[in-house]
Amino acid sequence: MARRIAPLRLVPVSGLALCLAGCIGGSPTEHRAPQRATMDRLAPAPSSRQCLAELGQSQANFTTLPDQYYGAGCSTVNTVRLSWLRSDDAHLQLANLGPVTCPLAEALQGWARYGVDRAARLAMGSPLQRIETFGSYNCRNIAGSDHRSAHATANAIDIAGFILADGRHVSIKGDWNEGSPATRNFLHIIRASACKRFSVVLSPDYNPAHRDHFHLEVGAPHTVCH
Repeated sequence: MARRIAPLRLVPVSGLALCLAGCIGGSPTEHRAPQRATMDRLAPAPSSRQCLAELGQSQANFTTLPDQYYGAGCSTVNTVRLSWLRSDDAHLQLANLGPVTCPLAEALQGWARYGVDRAARLAMGSPLQRIETFGSYNCRNIAGSDHRSAHATANAIDIAGFILADGRHVSIKGDWNEGSPATRNFLHIIRASACKRFSVVLSPDYNPAHRDHFHLEVGAPHTVCH
């Protein structure tokens, strides 16, 4: 006698439905709680390990962070928290900086040391001491669009200004157009050097939304320098 095979029973996967529902919608500027994180025991990809090794060789001080997925196109994957960067002979402080991807941290380290600090010494007569920022990760869209900003994946930093070792404060908002000739020259030099290290650089010359900062971004498919 042939064996009877019981029909397959499909069990609803309610957890998956809940996950999909939670990953759709929401305000573009909302700061979302992480939905899941990669497990610490999972090894990073080879490219991530190489980036972290090169960042360590640059003598930047950083802590690796667990991967976080916030939904709706927002995440912090392969990110680090920078404590300081390294110039030729000193630590460079950072203000208001959140998580950044390792490639962004590596580009920032190179720009700070070889672009900003050395330009400050030549153009301003003083080394760089601190870089002031408006932050990095932010789950939001590009202003005036329905596309996610590079900030939503921690691939962008907004630079507000600089503190020199002699105490002078260089502000992009105050000095880009109205600073002394030396200060304006310094800011234009470092904008040009940023364009060699980042895929997107937006300055006050781009539009009024960037009147007070440099937007520095990595990973864009096309290079932009304004």
